[in-house]
Amino acid sequence: MRRLSLAVLALTVLALPAAAQGKGPKKYAVTTDRALVVTKDVLVKQGYEVVSVENSGRDYVVWYRRGNRGRGKGKGPPVRMVIHRAVDRVVFLNTPSAILVDIDVKLKS
Repeated sequence: MRRLSLAVLALTVLALPAAAQGKGPKKYAVTTDRALVVTKDVLVKQGYEVVSVENSGRDYVVWYRRGNRGRGKGKGPPVRMVIHRAVDRVVFLNTPSAILVDIDVKLKS
């Protein structure tokens, strides 16, 4: 019985790294200027207002918020998105999946 439990434990430990592969933020081989322009364009087309863009070391921090969508009920709270600049890649952090899908489509075209 003990050997069986050790075998199951060993298989579980060996399977964990394989399950984690392919996870994590997607990396894009584009310039940071192109990533920033596409991000602003996608946010505006989806009804968001870009409040400000800050250059923070290797990152661009984009602050945006939901517009009132023509209802006159005010605007949403500011939300933060980070465009991280690596050596030859750009990574989007804290980005909702609905926005990231449109950014992905525009960057690949």
